[in-house]
Amino acid sequence: MARVIVDVMLKPEILDPQGQAIAGALPRLGFSGVSAVRQGKRFELELDGPADEAALSDVRKMAETLLANTVIEDFSIKVEE
Repeated sequence: MARVIVDVMLKPEILDPQGQAIAGALPRLGFSGVSAVRQGKRFELELDGPADEAALSDVRKMAETLLANTVIEDFSIKVEE
């Protein structure tokens, strides 16, 4: 059994209004030293078997078709030990 993490973030050229709202709220809440915030999504997938090439290929297809909107988002996949 393996755990695979898929992190999805807006592409750098896409405006992130949620991230901007968070960045604006941090100083009002007493936090300093943060110049920018980008908000994203994290998916944790528990696989029935090992995270071999076939399983990771399937995870990539999942990310491309369901987990991320590849027009405006990038994603990364990593296996968690």
